[in-house]
Amino acid sequence: MNSRTRTYIAYRALEIFPGLMVWLTFAALFALSFMRPLYAIYFIILFDLYWMLRISYLMTYVLISWSRFRKTSRIDWSQALERDFGASADKRWKDYWHIIFLPTYKEPYAVIQASLSAIVSSTYGRKDRMLVVLAGEEQDREKFSVNAARAKQEFGHRLHTLLTTLHPHGVPGELSGKGSNLYYAGHQAQAYIDELGIEYKKIIVSTFDVDTVAHPQYFSHLTYQFLNHPNPYRASFQPLTLYHNNIWESDPLTRVVANSTTFWLLTDLARSDRLFTFSSHSMSWQALVDIGFWQNNIVTEDSRIFLQCLVHYDGDYEVFPMYIPVSMNTVYMGSLFRSLVNQYKQMRRWAYGVEHFPYMVWHFAHNSRIPFKKKLTYIWNQTEGVYSWATAPIIMFVGGRLPLIVSEANRDTSFIAQQTPLILSTIMTGALWGIIVIAIMSTLILPPKPMKGFRRIIQYAIMLLQWALFPITMIVFGALPAIDAQTRLMIGKYLDFWVTEKRSESDSLEKSGMPV
Repeated sequence: MNSRTRTYIAYRALEIFPGLMVWLTFAALFALSFMRPLYAIYFIILFDLYWMLRISYLMTYVLISWSRFRKTSRIDWSQALERDFGASADKRWKDYWHIIFLPTYKEPYAVIQASLSAIVSSTYGRKDRMLVVLAGEEQDREKFSVNAARAKQEFGHRLHTLLTTLHPHGVPGELSGKGSNLYYAGHQAQAYIDELGIEYKKIIVSTFDVDTVAHPQYFSHLTYQFLNHPNPYRASFQPLTLYHNNIWESDPLTRVVANSTTFWLLTDLARSDRLFTFSSHSMSWQALVDIGFWQNNIVTEDSRIFLQCLVHYDGDYEVFPMYIPVSMNTVYMGSLFRSLVNQYKQMRRWAYGVEHFPYMVWHFAHNSRIPFKKKLTYIWNQTEGVYSWATAPIIMFVGGRLPLIVSEANRDTSFIAQQTPLILSTIMTGALWGIIVIAIMSTLILPPKPMKGFRRIIQYAIMLLQWALFPITMIVFGALPAIDAQTRLMIGKYLDFWVTEKRSESDSLEKSGMPV
C-alpha cells in the first residue's frame, strides 16, 4: 500500500467518524429501548435534564451578547474613530482601505442594489477608499453583465472602484460555488491592488453574501475594532447576523429557523473560543493573501477560511466578535413549499460544515506548533457541536418516546416508568423559559412593520406565538439536514454547493417593470 492510498484511507476514516457516531447513537437507543427499556428511560431523563441545564447556561451568554449589542448600537463609531485614531501617526484611520467582495449567481438586481446601497450609504467617511468586487459566474454571464452595468452606473461614482470579475466555468479541481468564485475574484483583485500600489496591511477585506445589508455603522465599527485590536493581522471579525431584509414577508417556520440561527450565534459571540467565521465577515487582506485566498473545492468556505488561517499561523489566530449587525434574506420564495424546501437545503449546506472535522484533525496532527490545548478545544467544540445538532432534537422529541411505548407494552409498573411522562414534561417546561426569552428578544429587534393599527398588533403577536413551532423546526430544519449532511460525508456522496435563492418584496416590483 503506497502513501497516497494510506492517506486516502486515513482521511476517509475521519470523514466517516461523525456520521458513524450519530447512527451508532440511534442504533444503541433503539436497541436499548427494547432490550432494557428502563435503562433507556433513565438515559432519556438524564439527557433531557442535561439539555435543560445547558439551555439555562447558554441563555446567560445570549443575555451578555444582547447587552453588548444594545450598547454597541448606541455609540457613534465615526466619532469614536476620529477621536481615537484621527491623528495617530501609525494608525490613522483615513489611511486604511476597505475591499468588499460580493459573489453573485443569478440573483435579481434588486438584491445586489440593496447591498451596494447599504455600503455607499454607510456613515464611514472614506468611500473614496472603498473597493467593491462584484464577482459573477460565467454560467450566468448574460444576466450578470446587465446587473454589473446597472451597478456601475448607479454606484460606481460613489466608490473608489466597483470592480467586476467573471469566474470561468469548469476549472479542473474546483467545486463550482461561492468558494471557487471568491478564489478567482481574490486573485483578480490582488492584481488590481498591486497596480494601485496599496500596502496590504492597510487593507481590510469584507466577504459578504450578496444579500447582505450592512448596518450603517458597520465599516466605522469594523475599522475601529481593527485598529484597536492588538494584532489585527491575526484575527477575523465576525458581526451579528440577522435575517431581517424580508422577515415580514416570510412564513412563520422560515422566520423561526432564521431567528434561531441569530440567537445561536449570539451564544458564540460571547464565547470567542468557540467562534468560527460564518457567512458575512471581515479580516485583514494581508492574512487572506498569506493563506492563498479561499479554498476552491469545498462547500463551507466561509468558516473554512478561519481554519486555513489557524493552521497557517500555527494556532495564532482568532475570531473577534463584533456586536454590530448585518442583515440578510430569509429563504422565503413566495410559496410556502418552495420556501421550506430551500430552508432544508440551506440548513443542510450549513450542516455540511462537518467537513471541517477531518480537515482539523488531519492538519492539527501534522502541525506540532499549534498548542495541544487549542487543538483539543477546537476539535471537541466541532465534534460535540455537529453531534448534538444531529442527535439532540431527535432524542428529546422523538427517540425519548420509544422506551416509554415499549415499557407500557410490557406492562412495566415500576415507579420510574409510571412517572417518566410527568418528569419529562416538567423538564421540558423548565426549558421553555429560554424559548420565551428568545421570542421576546427577536420581536424587540424586528425592523418596523409598515402596517399600522390593530393589524400591526396582530402581526407582532404572531411573531411571538410562532415560537411554538420551535420543536418542529429543531427536528425538520435542524436534526434532519444535519443527519443528511453527515451521512453524505460518511458514505462519500459529497455535497455540491447549492446557491440559496434570493427574493425580496422589491423583486416582484422589478419583474412588474416598476422602478426599484
